[in-house]
Amino acid sequence: MTDPTVLSAMRHGDACDGEDSRHPPEIDTSKASIARVYDAFLGGKDNFASDRVVYDSIIEIAPQAAEVAKANRRWLTRVVGYLSRYVGIVQYLDLGAGLPTMENTHQAAQRHKPNAVVIYVDNDPAVNAYGRALLEENDHTHFITADLTQPATLLEHPTVTRALEFDRPMALIQCATLHHVDDQADPAGIMRQYIDALPSGSYVALTHWWDPADGSAGSTLAQEMQRRMRTSSMGTGRYRTREDILSFFHGLQLLEPGLVKLDEWWPPGPPIRERSLVEHLILGAVGRKP
Repeated sequence: MTDPTVLSAMRHGDACDGEDSRHPPEIDTSKASIARVYDAFLGGKDNFASDRVVYDSIIEIAPQAAEVAKANRRWLTRVVGYLSRYVGIVQYLDLGAGLPTMENTHQAAQRHKPNAVVIYVDNDPAVNAYGRALLEENDHTHFITADLTQPATLLEHPTVTRALEFDRPMALIQCATLHHVDDQADPAGIMRQYIDALPSGSYVALTHWWDPADGSAGSTLAQEMQRRMRTSSMGTGRYRTREDILSFFHGLQLLEPGLVKLDEWWPPGPPIRERSLVEHLILGAVGRKP
């Protein structure tokens, strides 16, 4: 667990990207944070007791749930590696980036394109305090504090407009983010705004928790996990149907093999073990804007 005094010291560092870090929002350690709970599932140390309460509640009914977070990270690395190495994308906008963990977007992209520009976005105070110090490794990586549910404001952020060229293709990353956006916030509408703003030839990479909604054991587990997360101090988490998730790709051409379970999207090799039930309950796809 990160020492709160360390986080405090980082919060009071120099201001970045025109934001005043002298008066940052306080980190409420009594309430679970999406970023810190995800960190717990990845085996990280940047989480608090409140986050581990959520973690323990999910592990109780799905002991292999941590494998979902790891598969999500593997998927992101494969996608970014493909877009960088084979498609030649050199601009990435990573929404809901969370705390630095296994391999991050800029590392996967800059391995093949050292000049690749990556902008990380998050609205969590813990990420603002701690993550940006580790994510801004070089002149081509940036971190901004913004809310991904407000596309117009986010896309007008000075760092976004300065670092990204909107007349050249880019990649928008929505990896394990939209299942934390409630229906009343209109996640499909939010995605339409982002897609409309992207230049032709851009890509959208997205993963989302999946409810088969077929009365199966998988659907029952998805609904119980959703209930536990939404009634926790984190208060968020939504499993959606395949049709709901496909609506987030409106106007895009899905790359093969389409919207599939994560380890079915161009895996590096055959599976080394059978996936547990919870590992089936997340889907991912990459879409291209014509």
